Amino acid sequence: MAGVLGFRTMLQKKAVYHSNATAMELETAKEILAEVFRIRVSEVDEMIQNRFEKAQVSDDRPEETGQWPQEFRLDM
Repeated sequence: MAGVLGFRTMLQKKAVYHSNATAMELETAKEILAEVFRIRVSEVDEMIQNRFEKAQVSDDRPEETGQWPQEFRLDM
């Protein structure tokens, strides 16, 4: 029984580590975007949220190509 509990604990720790590593990668990517676009990280969050909302609303659009748009524009 101890072996099963030890294995379960190991899996839980691995899941937490993976979650933390993914969160750290996301934060790093946001910081890079903020630096590239010369904006605050909070504005990067807003850009991501807006893009996500547009993707959710636009269900009638044709299949995506998986490519980024040619331009980005930040309205100030």
